[in-house]
Amino acid sequence: MVWAVSSSALLSPKFDLSRCRDQLDKQGFQVPVQDFEAPLQIALGSASVRRFLLVNSNIFNFILAPVLYLVLWCAVYSTVHLYLASPVTDFWVLCLCVSLVSIVFTTAILLILHHSNKEVGTNTDARLIQVNERLSRHSLLVGVADWVTRCTGTMQLFCIYWDLTPCVQALRESLEDTRLVGDDLKKKLKKRMSGLTLVTEVITYDPDEVPLGRDVPEEERPLLEAENEDRNGSTACSQREETKLTKNISLVPDLTLPPQDIARQLLLTYSSAYIKLLVSDRLPRAARGLTDESGSHRPNDALCLCQYVRLKVLH
Repeated sequence: MVWAVSSSALLSPKFDLSRCRDQLDKQGFQVPVQDFEAPLQIALGSASVRRFLLVNSNIFNFILAPVLYLVLWCAVYSTVHLYLASPVTDFWVLCLCVSLVSIVFTTAILLILHHSNKEVGTNTDARLIQVNERLSRHSLLVGVADWVTRCTGTMQLFCIYWDLTPCVQALRESLEDTRLVGDDLKKKLKKRMSGLTLVTEVITYDPDEVPLGRDVPEEERPLLEAENEDRNGSTACSQREETKLTKNISLVPDLTLPPQDIARQLLLTYSSAYIKLLVSDRLPRAARGLTDESGSHRPNDALCLCQYVRLKVLH
């Protein structure tokens, strides 16, 4: 591990990138701003992403559990009491049955949320793919993880030293072996990665829009444009805000690419989720059938990144 930086606030998680820069300099990593601060600010700096980090955190689930139990208890009790034909003689038996049903439903919901945190998060892990794509050139990978200790939530941005070269080599060989066995790689990728999408903002321009560099006489300018200039200071900026759209990009790799490029794309797609599970000690243990061709070793026999991708995609 190179460094870990905690979020500055619980209700609005935000990471001090200047402190991250200091940690990188102390470790001797010369990473340009366009490869570190700029993509991280785009990926994690928006208010919607910070809200998602809060709602998806373990401390929020810790607070959600009793609230969810009370809501379910009241809902189940009122429903059962509504359909009872005759009054219940033993009130405590009814309360016990309602409590057991509420506990089962609450546990099931929390287990579903816990399991979803182990998958690639569209709003966090997928947004960090572009960051790791740039940082992998410097043998670095980042990820966001959180946990609850003594009723206190801790959310941190982790940066791990990781050389992708041996992982790309090992995964490339696995992809080539899979193609030799059968032509089921395409079906496996679409089946297991169909829900992985990256949401990006696309700005469209009106073809009838006046070029910014052209000087238009005052009498030929629309009145609304002049009013917007007085109010917002720039008509072009307001028009770009109004025509900002979102586009879903599938993370399923193009199988026409060389196996090495497909392997690298798969590793980057799962890199942030892998770092999240690695630092929180939630990675599955290496099985006999998953040998580590990369030659690297993780603590507690945890899976390597290439092993993790094979387990999620190829097995």
